[in-house]
Amino acid sequence: MENEKLKESLSEMELMYLKTLAVQFPTIAAASTEIINLQAILNLPKGTEHFLTDIHGEYEQFDHVLKNGSGSVRNKINDEFGNTLSDRDKRSLATLIYYPKEKLELVLKEEDNIEDWYKITLHRLVQITKRVASKYTRSKVRKALPKDFAYVIEELITEKAEVQDKEAYYNEIIHTIIRIGSAPGFIIALGELIQRLVIDHLHIVGDVYDRGPGPHIVMDTLLKYHSVDVQWGNHDIVWMGAAAGEPCCICNVIRMAARYGNLDVIEEGYGINLVPLANFVTKVYSNTDIEAFRIRYDDSYNKSDLGLDKRIHKAISILQFKLEAQLIKRHPEYGMDDRILLDKVNFKKKTVRIGGKDYAMLDTDFPTVDPKDPLALSKEEKEVMERLCSAFKHCGKLQEHIRFLYSKGGLYKIFNGNLLYHGCVPMDENGNFQKVTLDGKEYSGKALYDVLEHYARKGYYNSRNPEERQKGLDILWYIWCGPYSPVFGKDKMATFERYFVEDKSTHKEKKNAYYALYDNIDIVRKILNEFGLSDERSIIVNGHVPVEQKKGESPIKCGGKLLVIDGGFSKAYQEKTGIAGYTLVSNSRGMRLVEHEMFESKEAAIIKESDIISESMILETAQHRVRVADTDIGKELRESIRNLEMLLQAYQDGTLIEKVK
Repeated sequence: MENEKLKESLSEMELMYLKTLAVQFPTIAAASTEIINLQAILNLPKGTEHFLTDIHGEYEQFDHVLKNGSGSVRNKINDEFGNTLSDRDKRSLATLIYYPKEKLELVLKEEDNIEDWYKITLHRLVQITKRVASKYTRSKVRKALPKDFAYVIEELITEKAEVQDKEAYYNEIIHTIIRIGSAPGFIIALGELIQRLVIDHLHIVGDVYDRGPGPHIVMDTLLKYHSVDVQWGNHDIVWMGAAAGEPCCICNVIRMAARYGNLDVIEEGYGINLVPLANFVTKVYSNTDIEAFRIRYDDSYNKSDLGLDKRIHKAISILQFKLEAQLIKRHPEYGMDDRILLDKVNFKKKTVRIGGKDYAMLDTDFPTVDPKDPLALSKEEKEVMERLCSAFKHCGKLQEHIRFLYSKGGLYKIFNGNLLYHGCVPMDENGNFQKVTLDGKEYSGKALYDVLEHYARKGYYNSRNPEERQKGLDILWYIWCGPYSPVFGKDKMATFERYFVEDKSTHKEKKNAYYALYDNIDIVRKILNEFGLSDERSIIVNGHVPVEQKKGESPIKCGGKLLVIDGGFSKAYQEKTGIAGYTLVSNSRGMRLVEHEMFESKEAAIIKESDIISESMILETAQHRVRVADTDIGKELRESIRNLEMLLQAYQDGTLIEKVK
């Protein structure tokens, strides 16, 4: 009778789901064991979250911050050894964990008694590994273990109650590791395991790309990272558009790479052929004024490329202005007519009309611009763009990286009750969400984010409907630089004016009203509520606009309800900000904001054992240690427990039959 009642109370869909679940847990014992396991996990401390933003291709600094967990590794060393190790020994141990292979090479050259060094170092590394593994289940740690040393590491970090003389047991394992010559490999494995366990989940709050020399290296690292999400920044979006074959985005990507002396990222990093573009500029721009198109470069730049790179810089900029004007004309609803400027140039007077006023131009030497039809591409320009579009769309490595951004990313993220986004929530001066018309409909607030992301995905993936795909491609460009794009957050991108107009009043890009309002608690609560967050503990983590610490600006807004964590990771911003960026760490005991010193180099970090953390600010201390049960994963686990308990009941009263071997 009870069996019939349960069947009646279960919907057809629920019964089908339980039958599917029964394949994974075919017996009462299997279901019971999993319930016990999941219930135990709920009571473990929450994993550590690490927040980084605005990396801008600075791969060495990014890699270092990832390895040290924004000070998390050093904190574990301090917790474990306290005053029993000198500061010098702690620095050496930390550097060994960050760069185990490279540091070992130095030690092997310098250390007189390598066997003693191995013995001491292995014991210390095992102690740190035990500490960082203690907040995880044995199953999760086991999955993280390197295959070659998994069994031995598990033996060393697991307390064995059945062994009477534990010290002798563990010492013998370490002695054998040294005796058979496995110590170097074992040290490397432990260093990498500690890095892996000290951070449970990584958030990238936008802008992996542009300016720095290694965004492709950063992306390769993220592809292999154990747990990560990405909130798209405007510089990511423009690369996403380029990978989809959108011509304006391609021009912007090449222009910025040329401007910062980083065309190698495109040619060598991604293997995209720029020879057709180089041949074009050599032929068409050979005797052209290129003074306005300076290159910002560092010591690694090959100055013999300077002349060609300036010509590429100018040629691709002119192409960009033409193509963007054509796109804007297709979309009057974008409200960007003021960005069509090539047709406002008076070539005889060498002026351009902007906002009803004529301004003198620094350069009007445009060999491919026909004054009678200034927005039209020349035959050669069309051919170059066709080849560039094909090269970007068919670059395997770029497509792999961009698919990763689509699969792991979005324009915003709600994670453990916090809201993460790059840029701003567009607002008017009165604090109302800005209404934006797209495809004949009005959107604002969260709905604007959602529709823009929807079209961004269509622009990349939708191959069945060319019209919808074209809308998506155009929207990708709008997200990059549109006046009400959440990830851009300014009224215009004054690229044309910065190149050609000396009067700097035309260069000004007005920030969205959001930036004048985001220190207001009512505004921040309004934004959180718009995204469905009403918990008083919820905060906003915001990237995009560098915090100018040298001018006294603070990254902590609205009493800690909003954190702007872009402090100048990119070297291009560090003169302005005075530091090398902020990162955020959230663990079971609270949240801290970490300020970073300027990073010299990987080599200096290894040889000098220098770290780049200058200050750590405690933002929040949890009254009670935060458990997995209090997180998003906890919600998922509780749902799994409920389903397993339903399965258990179905087995126990005969609704489903156990599959006992």
